[in-house]
Amino acid sequence: MKVRPLHDRILVKRIEEKEMIRGGIIIPDTAKEKPMEASVVAVGSGKTAEGGKKIALEVKVGDTILIGKYSGTEVKIDGEEYIILSEDEVLGTIGR
Repeated sequence: MKVRPLHDRILVKRIEEKEMIRGGIIIPDTAKEKPMEASVVAVGSGKTAEGGKKIALEVKVGDTILIGKYSGTEVKIDGEEYIILSEDEVLGTIGR
């Protein structure tokens, strides 16, 4: 299924951190923090200014971004978990 976010929305997938075992203790999934890095999967057409002009988004498909732990709305598409959020909720980009 192909999803295209509207306006200034971005569809992202969280980048899971690799599981680390320290001292023989494995932390269960329920106790782990949500990762703050995400990969941009799809972007909307951009914001609409007062005069009707479109303002393009600063992020593009394939970018790695930083988001807040509880940012956006979690959605499930074809069994995969994604997040739809506004460009305003993006904290920054990585490796650009």
